[in-house]
Formats: sequence, C-alpha cells, structure tokens
Amino acid sequence: MLEKEEKFNRKTVEQVAEKMCLAARTAPKGCGRDFLEIAVVKDVAIAELAKKTVEIGNREENKTFLRDGENVKAAAAIVLIGTKKQTLGLKYCGLCGFSNCAGCEAKKGVCAFNTGDLGIAIGSAVSVAMDNRVDNRIMYTIGKAAVEAKFLGKDVAIAYGIPLSATSKNPFFDRK
Repeated sequence: MLEKEEKFNRKTVEQVAEKMCLAARTAPKGCGRDFLEIAVVKDVAIAELAKKTVEIGNREENKTFLRDGENVKAAAAIVLIGTKKQTLGLKYCGLCGFSNCAGCEAKKGVCAFNTGDLGIAIGSAVSVAMDNRVDNRIMYTIGKAAVEAKFLGKDVAIAYGIPLSATSKNPFFDRK
C-alpha cells in the first residue's frame, strides 16, 4: 500500500497540536497555581478566527492584524494559550508593580505570574512543534482576536495563538 503525505498531513499536524497543549499544561506554574486555558482551533473555526483578526485590523486601522488575519488561513491547526487575569493572593511580592496582590486587584493590574506562566507554557508548546518539524509562529494578533471572540472563555484576558503548518515553506513568515 502507498499513502501519500497529503492524505495524513493535516491529521499529523492536529496530533502535534494536541501534544503542544499537553506540553503547555504540564509546564511549570508559579506557586503551583494554574490559570491557563488551552485549545486547538481546527477547520471552520480557523476561518472564524481569521475573520475576527481582520475585523480588528479594519476597526483599529492596524495592518499587522490585517496581514496576520489573512496569513493564518494557511494553518492546518492553531494552538491557543491564554491566561486568566487572577492574582495568587500573596501578602508580599511586588513583581507586578504593586506592593501585594490586593493592590494589584484593586487597580485591575496583571499578576506577573500570569504572564510568566503563559510565556513558559508557550515555550514548552513551540518546542514540541519544533521537535516534530511543524512550522509555527507565535502571534499576539490572533491571541487578541481569540480573547475578543471569547474562544477561551470570558475570563481569559491575555492569549497568544500559534498557527501550525506542514508545507514546504513556513507560510507564517510571509510578510508583505
């Protein structure tokens, strides 16, 4: 039997996306508290996310969103990793710029652990893509679109998207 790679390419990329989600979930978290939301965008939802990204680009007159909204249509899958905006309840920390978590909450600040954990999770996820030779790029634009569209739920405040492809050239570095 002969099976050409076009037949299983998308399925393989989706399997890698699932492994990326696992890597993000098991990445170290500050104080062992996990505020991450992680998902894989497939099929029709990719078009919905691209449309939302372009919509933001038009609304904000932002060419980066317009470019990326068109660019991600080439994705076989997209991994979304976001974090809820929630403090750890520490009495003394100050990493966020406030003296403690109560001060951060009162001023609607962002806990440094949220963004730090998000970055570590993204690094773990893209290392899986790299280990499997799946083309990818970390994009704040599609993360922002995912937050606005509530792809990861109403409590997620910060997210990034990682579009994935397995083609002869990484389409996410095509910049016009």
